[in-house]
Amino acid sequence: MWNNIAVSRKSLIKYLAVIMIGIVVSGGLFIGLSTGQAFAQNEADSTQNVYKSNFFADIASKVDAAVVRINVKVEIDSEKLKENYPFFNDPYFKKFFEQQIPFEGEGNPKFRQGFGTGFIISQDGYILTNEHVIHGAEEVTVKLSDRKEPIKAEVVGTDFSLDLAVLKINVNDKLPAVKLGNSDNIKPGDWTVAIGNPYGLNHTVTVGVISALGRPLRIRQGKKPRVYKNMIQTDAAINPGNSGGPLLNREGQVIGINTAINAQAQGIGFAIPINEAKRVLSDLKQHGKVIRPWMGVYMQPITEEMTEYFNLESTEGALIADIISDSPADKAGLKAGDVIVEINEIAVENPEDVVKLVEKAEVGDKMVLRVLREGYKRFVSVTLDERPKEY
Repeated sequence: MWNNIAVSRKSLIKYLAVIMIGIVVSGGLFIGLSTGQAFAQNEADSTQNVYKSNFFADIASKVDAAVVRINVKVEIDSEKLKENYPFFNDPYFKKFFEQQIPFEGEGNPKFRQGFGTGFIISQDGYILTNEHVIHGAEEVTVKLSDRKEPIKAEVVGTDFSLDLAVLKINVNDKLPAVKLGNSDNIKPGDWTVAIGNPYGLNHTVTVGVISALGRPLRIRQGKKPRVYKNMIQTDAAINPGNSGGPLLNREGQVIGINTAINAQAQGIGFAIPINEAKRVLSDLKQHGKVIRPWMGVYMQPITEEMTEYFNLESTEGALIADIISDSPADKAGLKAGDVIVEINEIAVENPEDVVKLVEKAEVGDKMVLRVLREGYKRFVSVTLDERPKEY
């Protein structure tokens, strides 16, 4: 009897243990499902909150008052038009002045109105825009969103190569200003918001994503084309009149300056990374131009055939093809045929390396070059000067 009772107790314990394990396992599954459901619910709530809170509208409202319309008065004498305003016929900018007012004046020269976009970068009235927006303008005015009459603007500084211009307006009040972000932190797929005046439709907001980074772009501008090396590509709608307006991130910070569209495609626009503008803002404000260091050499990559001709061990380095007379390189004694293999103890693999190192330097800096000349290594010290306008 006691044996039977003992067996029964053992069976009961096993039975209860199975039940407890079942409860624990079932409870674990229940907990897991609840957590997953809760996560999904939170995601859904988050998405709904974005739409409920008008996420993009909130971004636009923060910045909108700092976005301005830029009006320019351009002399359209036929010869002047071809010489100083070549982008009228450019496929990217040909519609920029499509909405025009009648000619002013009876004889030559006559004028035509154009427009673009800009944004206020400081409360004392400094405005950033594209150089092509105000290129060749006889008069520039700025229209603020809270004022009826446009305000005459001073062109403080411009740079054709970077396609940047800084304007200044004088008002008694502190003006709303944008916050400049960090374009080095953006990546393809990030949300973007563009604000501008496409086709004269003031303060238009469009939304998209960053499609790609580091896009090169060449736009014909008469005899002197604009060459952009590092553009942001976006599918946010950018049309003529958007030029010079801000491209914003999710925090409402400016990450780019809307610059061009591809006339042959839809959903392909380009913007200048804001970090490129931040690097030269001080020069544009203080000097009216970008102060660039200059060495004064023409270079080319080294091919396999050249290694034999110049008796070189490899194709690494930058071959100096020519020296500009009276340049820093000329004064330092560099010669055509020299191969730059090192600058300030940094190895040089190609001409682009030399360009980058010079661009990072400042006027007056000394650069110690290790060069190969007729099979021998030598060191040459070059003091950088300011690049002349013609170069």
